[in-house]
Amino acid sequence: MPLEVGQLIAALNRPSGASSDFDLNPAASPEQGRVLRQAAVLVALWPREAGIEVILTKRASHLKHHPGQIAFPGGKVEPSDAGPEAAALREAQEEIGLAPHNVTLMGRLPPHETVTGFAVTPVLGLIKTDFVPKADPGEVEEVFTVPLAHLMSPARYGIEGRMWRGQVRRYYAVPWGPYYIWGATARIMRGLAERVAV
Repeated sequence: MPLEVGQLIAALNRPSGASSDFDLNPAASPEQGRVLRQAAVLVALWPREAGIEVILTKRASHLKHHPGQIAFPGGKVEPSDAGPEAAALREAQEEIGLAPHNVTLMGRLPPHETVTGFAVTPVLGLIKTDFVPKADPGEVEEVFTVPLAHLMSPARYGIEGRMWRGQVRRYYAVPWGPYYIWGATARIMRGLAERVAV
């Protein structure tokens, strides 16, 4: 088993609290009593010749939530889903053509609360055999990969900010080439990087 995968499995067993878009923005607080919508994403680890890659997508620009942003394959947990794992696998098959039977589930990461009202459960999965990603044009503009080693270095993450609803919102960012990985996606991976580094 590659060392990187072994480190991830060990990291999943280390206690860690949930994260939130509000972590870096203590002055902003979510509406009291708001009900979070349940969502799940697949952190798909793809063993390649040069090492393990993480699959990410660039969301289609016409989508209602997070258009054009970099994200993991994923979406809302539907009533027909058996749980976050089933939702993450279903969405990955719909968005990038990754068959559920081609994924070995490794475990969950702590949930992440987004400023847009979602409670996102990240599910870690290892791709068993090679496949050809196929983007669903209705949801995904592009599918690309980032080396796991890049995302597992906490030093690569910076804190940046931009105006949102009249206030400066701070967030984590971990750029890769032409891709600006930020927000919930960066926060989820930074949390994992911190656990691996322990």
